[in-house]
Amino acid sequence: MTIASIADLRLAARRRLPRFLFEYIDGGSYAEATLARNVADLAAIPLRQRVLRDVSQIDMSTELFGQKLALPVVLAPIGLAGLNARRGECQAVRAADRAGIPFTLSTVGACAIPEVAAAASRPFWFQLYMIRDRAFMKDLLAQAVAAGCSTLVFTVDMPVPGSRYRDYHTGLAGAPGMKGALRRFAQASVKPAWAWDVGLRGGPHTLGNVAPVLNGKTGIEDFFAWMRDNFDPSISWRDLDFIRSEWKGPLVIKGILDPEDAREAAALGADGIVVSNHGGRQLDGVLSSARALPPIVDVVGDRLTVLADGGVRSGLDVVRMLALGAKGVMLGRAWAWALAAGGETGITKLLSIIEAEMRIAMALTGVTRIDQIGRANLAGDE
Repeated sequence: MTIASIADLRLAARRRLPRFLFEYIDGGSYAEATLARNVADLAAIPLRQRVLRDVSQIDMSTELFGQKLALPVVLAPIGLAGLNARRGECQAVRAADRAGIPFTLSTVGACAIPEVAAAASRPFWFQLYMIRDRAFMKDLLAQAVAAGCSTLVFTVDMPVPGSRYRDYHTGLAGAPGMKGALRRFAQASVKPAWAWDVGLRGGPHTLGNVAPVLNGKTGIEDFFAWMRDNFDPSISWRDLDFIRSEWKGPLVIKGILDPEDAREAAALGADGIVVSNHGGRQLDGVLSSARALPPIVDVVGDRLTVLADGGVRSGLDVVRMLALGAKGVMLGRAWAWALAAGGETGITKLLSIIEAEMRIAMALTGVTRIDQIGRANLAGDE
């Protein structure tokens, strides 16, 4: 099929992936109201078209946390993303490096820190959850430091996992033992290209960074059981002291939706935050990222770097997020779909689409640099 948009990449991913993996990427929690709002609210933001502005020279580069970026986008952390293509996180980091943007490895990615570091040609970011086992966390942070990771993304909106109905329907959750395994095997068997490339050639599957604490278990149900048992619901702001004691580089707090929480993050010395509702995968019914972003920028935008994710389906959406006040945008589902659709080449295609759509959007709103994008570019705002 012809790939012209992120929507096309999603369709290609759906055709290639077993149902349980596609629905895991694609779905949200409960009735998926927030998932839908993320997309709809962002798409509804009107931009202000300007003319006769000399947009012959457009520069889309920027800087985040001392790192020069060719585009104001970052590949967000996604759990198990590496199962969407053979050794997927390694393919993703290569594509991101070539495009001049950061890749963020999830704590619960399919490939471990050392493997991704071996594939990378520039520093990548690392994402951390608060885990009950602090020794395990310290070891992960030490590995990230040793690998030269430049920025730590600390995700705080998942003290307990959200309930995602699609995962129950596919057998990824709620179907223990052989019953769930057989359902997933049946779904994989009708996707032979994925089964050969990922299921057979992509091994050994050790579930990345989590493998050392699974005691030799390699099943997806073992992975999810570990997540349920080890994510720490007692997490609080005082835990930032523990993180700071182990990590000296830039620290970004991901999962902020409320201005008061943004103030807390700034007061406690975070370098940045990500305005995010976990892609609509946690508490359903909360604000979309697009609606939550402007009030947060108003209270902390001069004290730390504000990034955003959620609902981005085009380069035009990236420009919208920047106009709302974000300094950079994290791409989540978009790169997971692209990886599933075409591996490293798929992500390169995604980033070329984003770049082309941003270039057009900037030209037609009359701006030539990223730092010129702001609320004056929104229709009705001056």
